[in-house]
Amino acid sequence: MSAEESIALPETLDLVAAKPLAQTLLSMRGSDVRIDASQVMRIGGQCLQVLLSAAATWKADHAIFKVVAPSQEFIGGLRLLGVEPTTLVTQD
Repeated sequence: MSAEESIALPETLDLVAAKPLAQTLLSMRGSDVRIDASQVMRIGGQCLQVLLSAAATWKADHAIFKVVAPSQEFIGGLRLLGVEPTTLVTQD
């Protein structure tokens, strides 16, 4: 594996953000990834699907996929969409 790569999620993870997020993550495949969720104010179902799919892909690839520093809104959005935050969020 190559060195860890980092990205910061935007404030709004809506339908418009889903495709660019998926493309960014796809370009990082094969690397360990650290995702900063501290600025997220809203997360929609499409971006959640992208993140869950990426987490599963990285796990299958035996690579590290970490979502760190989640905002309260990110955590609340996960719960609202029926996902336990520990499914994605890693405590540093």
